[in-house]
Amino acid sequence: MHSEAGTTQRRDSTVRLTRVLDVPRERAFAAWTDARQLERWFGPKGFTLHSAETDPRPGGLFRICLRSPGGEDFWVRGVYREVVAPERLVIACTAHDEKGAPQLEEIISVSFTDEGGRTRLSLDATAAGSGPKAEKMMAGMPKGWNQTVSRLDEHLK
Repeated sequence: MHSEAGTTQRRDSTVRLTRVLDVPRERAFAAWTDARQLERWFGPKGFTLHSAETDPRPGGLFRICLRSPGGEDFWVRGVYREVVAPERLVIACTAHDEKGAPQLEEIISVSFTDEGGRTRLSLDATAAGSGPKAEKMMAGMPKGWNQTVSRLDEHLK
């Protein structure tokens, strides 16, 4: 999509999903804030997380590197905007390609609600970007986030 001036316009995409996990919310929350656990489950099916750093406090670092099934690396760098253990996380981040060029900005909000020893996880991910790579990433967000949360569920079992 191009504006009259010939510059690429930014587009937005939002994914909202809810899933009930058969674990206490403290365990689900820890899986999102512990780098070693993130390395075991975070990312869509077929992706691997070969690097993760977390400092789960407001202003703290969130940095991961996702490798696609085709071998392409996507570095995600950001900060925790909100951390209320074990209830809520808000992470603001930017996905970069292998050359360090920003591709997509994303705000990820995750709420963990206790349901009698189980956890209702509610995720709201809003991304913005421009260009063909960003468009492709945004088009894959619904499937990618659903697969990511399914991998979390499997990790917690």
